Amino acid sequence: MQINLITGISGSGKSVALRAFEDAGYDCVDNLPVSLLESLVSTLEQEKCERIAVAIDARRGQSIENLPLILENLRRNHQVRIVFLNANTNTLVQRFSETRRRHPLSSNAKQSQSATLIEAIDKERKLLEPLRTQAHSIDTSNIPAHALRSWIQDLLKDKPLGLTVVFESFGFKKGVPSEADLVFDVRCLPNPHYDKILRPLTGNDKPVKEFLEKIPEVMSMESDITQFIDKWLPHYIADGRSYLTIAIGCTGGQHRSVYLVNRISEHFRAQKDLANLQLNFLDRHRELDSISAKAL
Repeated sequence: MQINLITGISGSGKSVALRAFEDAGYDCVDNLPVSLLESLVSTLEQEKCERIAVAIDARRGQSIENLPLILENLRRNHQVRIVFLNANTNTLVQRFSETRRRHPLSSNAKQSQSATLIEAIDKERKLLEPLRTQAHSIDTSNIPAHALRSWIQDLLKDKPLGLTVVFESFGFKKGVPSEADLVFDVRCLPNPHYDKILRPLTGNDKPVKEFLEKIPEVMSMESDITQFIDKWLPHYIADGRSYLTIAIGCTGGQHRSVYLVNRISEHFRAQKDLANLQLNFLDRHRELDSISAKAL
């Protein structure tokens, strides 16, 4: 059975992610008590269910501490994937303010609402940290619901076993993705933004590609990043991790980082010697995905 645990910080998009799993045909259960997870799996196994998604969050309090051991037991007979949704504190405060919802861990202390909310978020981060370190983490701070749904759909296309390598472009002006394991800064490269013709285009467009391909520094940066990943990828595989997120950032996340993510991802997808290593590759363009989602 494929078991997908959806967890993370309240307000980061767990409901959106769970609906994406449901739309993909998974049997889904929301807000399940930790103590019932093994019983649920046993029941669904008897019913011949092959794919399930379960959302569990920190509102269960200290019982969340038992979850890593439960997941370890489940891995003996099933494929288990953890999807951890995260967002920065300012974004979470804004979302709770807009929806006027109360954080599940908010206390009734006589403090200002914002102070109580921030304390609840910090408490939740500490409770969930053991899960975050072994999960596929997605930072939803700068992406709308449509983009998150699309990213989950892409995630469901990969194989749950082996190492999933995520190549992600981003713009530094909106912050570094919190889920990034490796971050490469390419802001030192010539910027197509200053060309009025290229400015509205992206690194996916032919004119921008042709512009960047003519610059030796761009080719040198691509080569250096590729060689670094080539050298250290076997060590990340040997480390036994399930996910590796490689983030490449420029100023706006529209031209240089998009171009380099595409090029470097194509390089590794074409490596025949990696075919037997159970590697899965995903590409994300955070800023472009956000723009596309807003246009829907």
